[in-house]
Amino acid sequence: MKTRLKSLILVIAIITSASTFAQKKEIKASESKINWVGKKVTGEHSGTLSLSQGFLVFEGENLTGGEFVVDMTSLKVTDLEGEYKQKLEGHLSSDDFFGIENHKTAKLVVTKAKKTDNGYKIAGDLTIKGKTNPISFELAVSGDSATTKLMVDRTKYDIKYGSGSFFDNLGDKTINDEFELAVELKM
Repeated sequence: MKTRLKSLILVIAIITSASTFAQKKEIKASESKINWVGKKVTGEHSGTLSLSQGFLVFEGENLTGGEFVVDMTSLKVTDLEGEYKQKLEGHLSSDDFFGIENHKTAKLVVTKAKKTDNGYKIAGDLTIKGKTNPISFELAVSGDSATTKLMVDRTKYDIKYGSGSFFDNLGDKTINDEFELAVELKM
């Protein structure tokens, strides 16, 4: 009887420690925000994207992984209105940019998270238009939220339209290769 009781206590202790060892925290997609900014020689445009789903993995208090899926069909331009807004959203959705008809989602998989003084240095794999490339950025985690600003080089995902790195004589029509994402995640 004592042996069974000790075995039961040991099993409970193992299950309890394993469940607190790695914890998957689901992201509240509807409460999270993704804002984007794309710049060109003559100005910039901004907008939003929506998160479809995501989670972060913690071991104890430390972030160790995660995965996020972005709904590319949610792409919106917020700095224009009317006809110009519709035209830019259509162009960004086209194969010149994100090819949303064939690539409805983008995905980020966190492969490594290193604790820093200000949060975490994240390494991951970002997939846009079916192309996957490594990316790194800083992520601040506080309570039930996480925030970051990261730069994405669109040319690594075969988005070369208006890129001065690939086309000559674009002049003031040149679009920066990198765009910025400001992300606020709610858990």
